[in-house]
Amino acid sequence: MIKTELKGNWNEQKGKLKQKFAMLTDNDLMFAEGKKDEMLGKLQVKLGRTKEELYKLILEL
Repeated sequence: MIKTELKGNWNEQKGKLKQKFAMLTDNDLMFAEGKKDEMLGKLQVKLGRTKEELYKLILEL
């Protein structure tokens, strides 16, 4: 996934993820420059998905 794809629409995607997975918090979905891997790691643990699955899930929103 291209970084701008994730960053560009992140607020919209974040809202959709929170609707789909009610247990996610704003802290879980905080997208800070240079911290993408940390955020994805948190999501992997919380949702039990691989990075590839998360990328696919986000792109399908």
